[in-house]
Amino acid sequence: MKKVFLSMIAVATIMVSCSDDQTANTTDDAQVAVDMSDFYLHTDNSEKAAGGCFTMQKLNDQLDKDPQLAEKMYNIEKRFRQDVLSKAKPANPGGGNGGGGGDPEPPTDNLGVVTIPVYIHVVYSNSNENISDAQINSQMAVLNDDFRKTNNDANQVPSLFSGVAADTEIQFSLAQTFRYSNSRTSWGTNNLVKSTYPPVTPSTHMNIWVCNIGGGILGYAQFPGGSPSTDGIVVGPQFFGTTGYVASPFDEGRTTTHEVGHYLNLRHIWGDGRCNRDDFVSDTPTSDAPNYGCPSFPTTNCRSTDMTMNYMDYTNDACMYMFSTGQKTRMRGVLVAGGARETLVN
Repeated sequence: MKKVFLSMIAVATIMVSCSDDQTANTTDDAQVAVDMSDFYLHTDNSEKAAGGCFTMQKLNDQLDKDPQLAEKMYNIEKRFRQDVLSKAKPANPGGGNGGGGGDPEPPTDNLGVVTIPVYIHVVYSNSNENISDAQINSQMAVLNDDFRKTNNDANQVPSLFSGVAADTEIQFSLAQTFRYSNSRTSWGTNNLVKSTYPPVTPSTHMNIWVCNIGGGILGYAQFPGGSPSTDGIVVGPQFFGTTGYVASPFDEGRTTTHEVGHYLNLRHIWGDGRCNRDDFVSDTPTSDAPNYGCPSFPTTNCRSTDMTMNYMDYTNDACMYMFSTGQKTRMRGVLVAGGARETLVN
């Protein structure tokens, strides 16, 4: 909780400095007033990485080491909210989490279908970890099916959420695979694999490292705004794709889908806190903790029904199969002109 309190102070300081600098922004969108009072960065780590995702813990570590990161991420969020409000119709008052990042009717971003090129770095100490091209291709297929809402599970979305299940109009193409043999048997979560095998043109390509992380961690990602030298996502080889060296129940490629969601600025579905914490998406219901396994429907927390089938929860791969319209807006918001990942769009 100490970190949360210190983070609130830091963000409050940033808010003052950003207010003072408003005259430096010249675009019309930057002049739109937005409510940033709900925005937070640090989490208290009360939820450990039992679900296998270490992204929020990694963000806490990066915030501690880089005093400027909080300001960068604050400005990314503010820019996104200004852009949405400047282009969107008034919000539906019956939204979900309801924070300052809540989504009005989704704006038209004029990008059309976006294709993100991908570099994959396979780092292996044995033949199992040196995953096959077929396994890599299976993961690319899952990413495209999940982000384009063409997976076989999309028709399972309950009627309560079917109206907001979204084709994100984001897809991915494999640009190149790099393979590295290394005697190290686990790489941890301190970005050692990235410093040993640096990302290739991370401004224009999404980099994915496939290596044994260790410690029961399935994967972790870097949010927009972090250092280019560590930009990208890391996934364990047994959780990557649907064929070959994969381990149930995380054998349907959804770890990578989840981590790419973080890479494109999505938070966990429960906001990494209790009922008063927000994932900054209004059409995802408020929750107070992750869900695991394959929960029965409905699962209720915080006086609302959890969207347990959302890719940004911690359920088994077979039991997650949707992004929401608000999440689509949020992800595409970093790809538009002026967005934090606009250079991925060729």
